[in-house]
Amino acid sequence: MTNRPPEVFIESLDNGLTVLGEPMPWLQSSAFTLLIPAGTVREDEVLPGSAGVLQEWMQRGAGDLDSRQIVDRLDFLGVERSSSVSSLHAIFSVASLAESFEEAMSIYAKIVRQPHFPQEELEDAKAVAIQELHSAEDDPAHRCLRGMKELRYGTPYGRSSYGTLAGIEAIDGDSLTSLHEDLYEPQQAILAVAGRFDWKRLIEQVNRLFGDWTKGSHWDRPEVTVRSGAQHIPHDSQQTQIAVTYDAVPYEHSEYYQSRGLVGVLSDGMSSRLFTEVREKRGLAYHVSASSQSFPRAGNVLCFAGTTRERAQETLDVVLQTIESLGESISQSEVARLKTRIKTMLVMEQESSMARSSQIASDWYHLGRVPSRAEVAGLIEAITPDSLIDHFRRHPPTRWALVTLGGDPLELRHGI
Repeated sequence: MTNRPPEVFIESLDNGLTVLGEPMPWLQSSAFTLLIPAGTVREDEVLPGSAGVLQEWMQRGAGDLDSRQIVDRLDFLGVERSSSVSSLHAIFSVASLAESFEEAMSIYAKIVRQPHFPQEELEDAKAVAIQELHSAEDDPAHRCLRGMKELRYGTPYGRSSYGTLAGIEAIDGDSLTSLHEDLYEPQQAILAVAGRFDWKRLIEQVNRLFGDWTKGSHWDRPEVTVRSGAQHIPHDSQQTQIAVTYDAVPYEHSEYYQSRGLVGVLSDGMSSRLFTEVREKRGLAYHVSASSQSFPRAGNVLCFAGTTRERAQETLDVVLQTIESLGESISQSEVARLKTRIKTMLVMEQESSMARSSQIASDWYHLGRVPSRAEVAGLIEAITPDSLIDHFRRHPPTRWALVTLGGDPLELRHGI
């Protein structure tokens, strides 16, 4: 019997930070994803957008580096990075060549723990947020999807990460520094690393950078409330945006991959049912898609279509008919195509340290563990036409919600 190393190393620091590490020695890169429970659900109700502005302001000088030095040093190291705010987390994603990884992590430890909060740069940080908000608001598809999130989840989960103009304009330095002090804590945070690294050396560095980070208080995540209903957003346009959603099993459910398989039959690729039925056969929409969405203990399938005003009701009707068809028949070729696409995605993930670090962070958050590749492959292999039909019939679409943006309201002919 051989002593094989685990696929994912796990260590919990005394202050509550969970560290995950998956070695991928065939790569030349390393990456980390840091999830801190500082998302939009924890914003002050009168300051929507503050979580995003805080994240932007934090990166304008930290530790012994000013704003320009942070940018110059990360660029010199060739670091790929992104930061974002979701409903539940402030997210920092970083990838670099393995030899630059330790310095990149050190810089981000300063950003997270020792931001300068330069008052002279606060207005610039707010201006960036306002520009992003205006850009999003100019996109009818975004406005429709934002409306769906608000309708479906209400407060606080329905908040947009972009915030509101009034909320951003009302932000001041004191409110943001207080938000940082309250929310940027290691307890319930997740640091997931993937790529080429030495686990022992990594943990030593993590302890140096984060070990004395003050633990803070435990945060009780609010329950998700899922709502049905319909809303029309008037918009003077010849186009109509349609978002329709219904219940599905959440990510932590034992049959999640069956649910994900049904969405794949609907929307993975140009041979999928929605593309074929809505766009190719009838030419109803210039865009149509479906995706799985999951909060803890709350799963949904979101379908979106962009079409013309005259054909909007027909488009919605065909989308609903296509969803209902999943309970009638699914072909072996559809399942074979689905499995190939999912397996391709898993293979590609093994070639990206950043994608893998993001996945293991998400797995740990939702499941409290990281499934092995063999386990995931087995769940995918277990998908059959009969298993998908059976899952659909045992977990039929319920609690429908519809949001439209355009000239005329539409009718969701299912009863809600």
